[in-house]
This record gives sequence, C-alpha cells and structure tokens, in this order.
Amino acid sequence: MTVRQLPRTGSALLRRMREPAPPRPERCTFCGAGLPPGHRHLADTAERALVCACTACVLLFQQPGAADGRYRAVPDRCLSDPGREPGEDTWRTLGIPVSTAFLMLGTAPARPVLCYPGPAGATESDLEPETWRTAFAGNRLAALLEPDVEALLLRRTHGRVRCFLVPVDRAYELVGRMRLHWRGFDGGSEAHAELDAFFAAVQERAVALPEETTP
Repeated sequence: MTVRQLPRTGSALLRRMREPAPPRPERCTFCGAGLPPGHRHLADTAERALVCACTACVLLFQQPGAADGRYRAVPDRCLSDPGREPGEDTWRTLGIPVSTAFLMLGTAPARPVLCYPGPAGATESDLEPETWRTAFAGNRLAALLEPDVEALLLRRTHGRVRCFLVPVDRAYELVGRMRLHWRGFDGGSEAHAELDAFFAAVQERAVALPEETTP
C-alpha cells in the first residue's frame, strides 16, 4: 500500500474538521438581535421556562398588558438576611434530602416548588402550601420573593443553613454547573468546588436586608 502525505492545506482542513464548532452567538428570542454575555432573561410563565432577550425587548414586555402578562422580566437583585437564616427545623419541615436546593413560587399553576440541582438537571418536588407557610413563617426573604422570577437558594453545611433570594436564572445557572461537573454518586471534588465558588459569589453580591425591613 502506498502512503501519500497530504498537502499542507489538506492537513489543515482535517485539523479544523476535528476541532469543535465554535458556539453559536446567543440571540434575542423575540427580535433576533445578538446578545452579549450577561444578557437579560424573561420568564415565560405559561411554559415555566426562561427565554433570552435584549434590553429593548425586556423593556417592551415590562409595559402594562404586554403579551397579556405572559412574560416577566427576571430582576437582578440578590438579598440575604444575616442572623435570621432558616434553622434545622425548617430543613426537617421541607424534608430536603441533599445539601443544596432552591424554592420558587409559580403562578401557572399557583404553587410552591422545591428543586434539587443534580447530574440530570433540576429534580422538582411540589410543596403543599401549608408546608411552605410552616417552613417560612416570619422569613423576610420568603415574604419578598417574587413568583416566577426569583428563587430562595438554600445550602446546608456544618449544621448551618444559608439562605439567599436570587434571580431565578442564577438558580438555573447552578443547575447547569452541577450537570457539567457532577461525577460519581456524591458529585465529586470538582462539583463541590463549583458549589463553593458559586455560593461565595452569591454571598459577595448579596445585599443584606436592613433591620427595619418588614415583610
């Protein structure tokens, strides 16, 4: 068999074919405009999904009556309430079997939802309204939670439960990180490092509620 060396142009072409395709630039779901990193999202309340949007379309859907209220802009606030974090009784009431979870309030249908990030995405569990009221009675962050667009992010470590109010797209960012880095039964060291880094960033960004704030 005769082996022939490919011309340089052919070798370069094969190398390019083996390289992964560059990611497609993200575009606004509504107008098709290109989107920068860190762009805004809208919550599709009918589908319980997030859609990417440019600033102009976000402002458009914030107008009263736009799309019959189906789309809601995801805010960017991140709040904490130091000294008033949930205790072990809250954890037991919710029956959370893992160290990290987030909770949302939906409007279509109207119900609280408990989500666990993991290797397969977000595992959802419906909560009885009475369980929600019992677990978060007097919790100021829960009282401020906006349905569909925000989440209560919880992490239990060393007997302490940390709680933050975050934009719902940040909660789903955590889901994506866990899917990408999870290894083995318990996630492995890489997933735990991602968790630590994610919560450190949330902690740094969070604004503490002032003492005079009331639900």
